[in-house]
Amino acid sequence: MQSFYKYLVLTIVSIVIYAASVFIGTDKGWWYKPFTQEKMPNKFINSVKEELKSEFVGNLAIAVFEDGKLASEFFYSKGKPVDRNTVFQVASLSKFVSTIGIMKLVQDGKLNLDVAVSQYLTRWQLPKSQFDNDKVTVRRLLSHTAGLADGLGYAGFENPSTIQSLEASLTNAKDADPGSDGILKINIEPGSEWRYSGGGFTLLQLIVEEVSGQTFDAYMKTEVFEPLQMTSSFYQWDESFRESICEFYRIDGSVAQHRYYTAQAASALYTTLADIEKLFYLFDKDNEIQKPLSIGFQKKMRQVEAKTLGAPIYGLGTFLFTELENREFVIGHDGKNNPPINTAFRYNPISNSGIILLATGSTDFATRIASDWVFIKTGNIDALLFLMQLDKMIQTIIFGCITILILVIFIWLLKRSQLAAKLIKR
Repeated sequence: MQSFYKYLVLTIVSIVIYAASVFIGTDKGWWYKPFTQEKMPNKFINSVKEELKSEFVGNLAIAVFEDGKLASEFFYSKGKPVDRNTVFQVASLSKFVSTIGIMKLVQDGKLNLDVAVSQYLTRWQLPKSQFDNDKVTVRRLLSHTAGLADGLGYAGFENPSTIQSLEASLTNAKDADPGSDGILKINIEPGSEWRYSGGGFTLLQLIVEEVSGQTFDAYMKTEVFEPLQMTSSFYQWDESFRESICEFYRIDGSVAQHRYYTAQAASALYTTLADIEKLFYLFDKDNEIQKPLSIGFQKKMRQVEAKTLGAPIYGLGTFLFTELENREFVIGHDGKNNPPINTAFRYNPISNSGIILLATGSTDFATRIASDWVFIKTGNIDALLFLMQLDKMIQTIIFGCITILILVIFIWLLKRSQLAAKLIKR
């Protein structure tokens, strides 16, 4: 029996050491291989060109920044040509841009980050639940810690005449992605954990309209896009941009139509590479571009508000992709939607460098390229790259633990048989 317990302890210790090693190794990128090792912008772009040969991407617009300046751009398309003035939908990258407008209201004293959002609402209220609605604040909505575990996900509408009103969408979104019932309600204790919520940003959209007295699109144009001279950016579809919008593709390469959204703040931003580059200059403290949001309120966006697996993951409306020196982070956001749209924005406030990718026809090309850019520039696995490797990491841990268990059992049985053989000989 003593021998059995010895091997049991050996098994547990071995499994714990193995699992911890795999987790730490994945987090630190010990065995991760990015698609390129090239750090210089032009050589990095050349590597992207090579990567495009191995998979389908319908359209791609990419910009790389170094030392506060635009270093390189590249455009690619399977059909209708794209350039820096081509309009893309950017899916959940919309949240990052929407947050700038929301934080402008906070900066102007029209919104308080830490009071119950019900104080700002007259057109709609969160339904009653077992949790306290007054714990839902703007801060928690912006950081996905408000307890809204809705899983939204908006698929949009095929025809602009069929989109829901904002209030109807909040009550039951008819364009909810599969896996979500489309109902926005408090599912877990507000403030208890990070749960990504598209519905939370749709509620923020309503709050902006209630407080500003304007539509969300009009407010963002006046307070964010016009100061930054983002002349081709909008949330409400504008027919005058019909000739400028890029083509959309399905995964099989066939052309798809673009979709229309009620959930503008969460999913619906239309913009161009030329326009989204202005955000890089907004966050560059040394650039003299007109800034609708002060440096101080920009810093509030990138303070840690939420953690997952013990690591910082989200501030106010921005992913905290990886930690740098002086408690700074690579910040930004990605977007993913159907028909396949994948977008990425990364900004490093220490090196004043960054990358922007806008893509159609692929579900993850932009995210993978942007995450690899972070890895080769910082040596760190960013938050989304870690999440993309999570399934593989779990499979590796399970396989390894089973192998350890089988090996220890085999050794134990072998030792027992050897011991039995010795006793028989005696």
